[in-house]
Amino acid sequence: MTESSLNHSFTTFDGHRRVAEGALRTNALALKSALERGSPGPVLIFEDATGRTVEVDTRGTDEDVCTRLAAQFPLCEQPAAEEPTQEPATPRGRGRPRLGVVPREITLLPRHWDWLDTQSGGASVALRKLVEEARRQSSEKDQVRRALERAYQFMVTLGGDLPGFEEASRALFANDVLKLHEHLSAWPRDMSDYVMRLALGTEWRTAIEACAQGKEGGSAA
Repeated sequence: MTESSLNHSFTTFDGHRRVAEGALRTNALALKSALERGSPGPVLIFEDATGRTVEVDTRGTDEDVCTRLAAQFPLCEQPAAEEPTQEPATPRGRGRPRLGVVPREITLLPRHWDWLDTQSGGASVALRKLVEEARRQSSEKDQVRRALERAYQFMVTLGGDLPGFEEASRALFANDVLKLHEHLSAWPRDMSDYVMRLALGTEWRTAIEACAQGKEGGSAA
């Protein structure tokens, strides 16, 4: 599960059992079906991107439910249209392409300017590279933070009273993948798998194997 694939993706749990995943419409109808069967529940729809529950009105027919969803969650119910490719208004001439750069004054210490002057491409190119690298690192940290938060949100909502909750929470925020998986092993399988998927993505099993191999290699050393 990548960060982008989480958008408009949902998962429904009937008690501790996963009964639907995917589009909101699919999950809403699964919720409606479970309630009509008199499931003791709780029956909850979780937004994969946040780990939070989504309230859906299941009154009426399936068509009624879908109609209300389209009005209440238009972005979730309609696939994103591809942006048309726009041709430039005028043919581009020869020479370097316009980058849309914005000139502004910056103030640095002399040693900073001395270092920038030694970089390939000059000060402007070096500064742009530094900013892009800082943005990339910040984006990666933000993705990790969001993954931990959505996994914890789900854990609190549906697993707060399950054995090992506190220990699993500490392992989650410590980024201890092996400990997290170990503490979740006492949970219902669907729930533990979903927590790992929210925290690590669809390849979470591969991540666990890699961590285990790394640990074994470190012990051998």
